[in-house]
Amino acid sequence: MQQRDLLLDVTRLVWRVWSGRLPTGIDRVCLAYLDHYAPRSLAVIQRKELRLVLSVRHSDQLFALLRAGGPGFRRRLTALLAAAALSRGPRGSTRGWTYLNIGHTGLDSPGLAGWLAEQHWKPVYLVHDLIPISHPEFCRPGEARRHRQRMRTVLDSAAGVIANSAQTRDALAGFAMREHRPTPPFEVAWLASPDLVEPANVPPPSRPTFVMIGTIEGRKNHLLLLHIWEKLARELGPATPKLVLIGQRGWEADEVFALLDRSPRLKGYVRELGRCDDATMLGWLDQARALLIPSFIEGFGIPVIEALQRGVPVIASDLPVFREIAGEIPLYLDPLDGQGWEAAIRAYCGDAPDRERQLAAMPSFHAPSWDDHFAKVDGWLASL
Repeated sequence: MQQRDLLLDVTRLVWRVWSGRLPTGIDRVCLAYLDHYAPRSLAVIQRKELRLVLSVRHSDQLFALLRAGGPGFRRRLTALLAAAALSRGPRGSTRGWTYLNIGHTGLDSPGLAGWLAEQHWKPVYLVHDLIPISHPEFCRPGEARRHRQRMRTVLDSAAGVIANSAQTRDALAGFAMREHRPTPPFEVAWLASPDLVEPANVPPPSRPTFVMIGTIEGRKNHLLLLHIWEKLARELGPATPKLVLIGQRGWEADEVFALLDRSPRLKGYVRELGRCDDATMLGWLDQARALLIPSFIEGFGIPVIEALQRGVPVIASDLPVFREIAGEIPLYLDPLDGQGWEAAIRAYCGDAPDRERQLAAMPSFHAPSWDDHFAKVDGWLASL
């Protein structure tokens, strides 16, 4: 049995599985950390001021339960946590252990940093982005204030910070400077796509198809594409290309929801897949003329990696993080340039020279893997 020396906060995964919602990008990163570090870890769960460290036996049971999910999860979880609360928790001291918080969980709780200090742990956080601070207009009301508190907790208590990109590292370093707070040791470790599954069989398209992947929220800029598709539908009629939107509905996108629910011009040309498993997503992606990502801001870009891995061209906003992870392969456009996006979509319906350029460049693309990620993180954790 591998020796335990880590404390893995699985709170985000617990409540994600409890809610029955499909995993988001951050949830998938938490699952990757669970798969890699569970044999070395005790589980930590927080709920407001309640914080629980599970024994080895209860931790392993919880890790297995989180992987299994499914019907009966709530009943089994409730029984497990009741038993864990009545037990004495872990045997022996955890002093000096590393505490991993991968999902920003509880970082806005005013008591978390003090509790971690009392345990004499080495907190390590994975920071995904500072979007609520830099672009509060795309987030829920109050999220900017909460995220500032999260990042203050990170800076004030961290033994180290894993950044998913150089852009995120630089954004956090800039925040630290503005806040007059020290910067902890950083390690930049790119994220990877989930393990590829066999793509599902989806109906072969009768016309050119484009795909957009991601939660439907304001910063993703779905509205740009829907306006373009309304214009294409007016001008092309039955020859209008198909747009497949893969992702759950989020926030700050009421106009997008209204168009999807009520626009007669989009019927038959835009398909929304709110609950879509990985196999179905890959099936649609493989048929796409291009992946479209017109986001205003991103912390990373797993869909970009997934598309290039599978030989699918990418038309994306000209964001530093996309250039960081994909180089010069995608076609980059301003997210406000509606005419440019429309022209590119029309061109990519056929054998556009730029689409051929992407296809020729893709063999040189090296997709980051979780093996790469954890090879960096494992060595760095040992050095802290």
